[in-house]
Amino acid sequence: MLAFSFHGSLLFQRHNGPVNAMRLLSAIAFLTLLAMAGAAGAAPLPAPHQVDIPLGAGTLRAQLYKPDGNGPFPTVIALHACGGLSGHSEPILPRYRDWAEQLLKDGNAVLLPDSYGSRELGPQCRVGEQRIHARRERVADIVASRQWLMQQPWAAHDRISLVGWANGASALLWAVRPQLSSRGSEPDFRSAIAFYPDCRISSGLGWSTRVPTLLLIGAKDDVSSPAACHQMIDGARGRSALTRIVVYPGAYHDFDRVNFPLHALAGTSDAALPERGHLGSNPEALADSQKLVAEWLAR
Repeated sequence: MLAFSFHGSLLFQRHNGPVNAMRLLSAIAFLTLLAMAGAAGAAPLPAPHQVDIPLGAGTLRAQLYKPDGNGPFPTVIALHACGGLSGHSEPILPRYRDWAEQLLKDGNAVLLPDSYGSRELGPQCRVGEQRIHARRERVADIVASRQWLMQQPWAAHDRISLVGWANGASALLWAVRPQLSSRGSEPDFRSAIAFYPDCRISSGLGWSTRVPTLLLIGAKDDVSSPAACHQMIDGARGRSALTRIVVYPGAYHDFDRVNFPLHALAGTSDAALPERGHLGSNPEALADSQKLVAEWLAR
C-alpha cells in the first residue's frame, strides 16, 4: 500500500492561488490511481481446497493452502482448537484462515486437518462430551497427515512442521514426545509451535520433545494454565534443549484472534467454547507471535 503526505503541498497552495491548487488535485488523482493500480496488480493468494487423507478405515478431510508452482515447499500441519476447523457457513474459521494466509505469504504450504468434521462431529470443548481426544485420535490425525505429505512431491519432506491451538496444541505436545518417534529413515518434524495448550497432564508426566518446540501463552490465560506450561518446559530443559516458552503479560486465551473483545465464559451455552475462563484479543501479543512463528519455522 502506498502512503502519501501532502502537508507541504497544501502549504504551498495557500500562497500560490488556484493554478497550483488544480495541480495539487491532479497530482492527488494521479497518485490515487497509481495506488489502486498497484493494489489491483497484486497477485491474489491461492484459495484452499479439500484433500482426502487415508485414516485407518476412514478418511481424514483437510483444507490445503499451497503456493503456486511445483515446490518443494516447507509445509505446516495446522491443528484446530476444540471448537473445530469450520463454522456454519465457512470451511475455515477466521483465526485459522488468517494464520494460513500469513504462513502462505511466507512461502509455506499449510494443511489443516479437520479432526471433528471428518468424523461427523461438532465441537468437543466440553469435557464430558469429548469423543475425540488429543492424545489418541488427534495424534493419529497428525501421523496420517505427515504420511500423506511424505507422498506429495511438492512438499519439502525435511521441512514439515506443526502448529496447534489449545486442544490442537495439546495434541501436538503428545505427537512430538520422544516415545512417538517413527524410528525410521524418514525425516522427522522440523519444528513445532503450540499456542496455549493445556499442559496440566504433560507437566506431571516428565514431558520432553524430540523436535524444537515453541510454546506461546498469555500470563492471564485462565482456560489453560501458564504455571503448568512453565513447569512442563522447565522440566523438559533438563532432558531437552529444544524448548522455549513465551508468556505474554496481560494476554488471555485466544490472544491471537483478531477483533475479539475480552469476555468471560461463565454460564455460556456455546458448545464451541470452553466452559470457563476468559477469551480475548491482544494485538501486541499477536504481532510478536507472528514474528516468532516466522522465525521458528525458518530455523
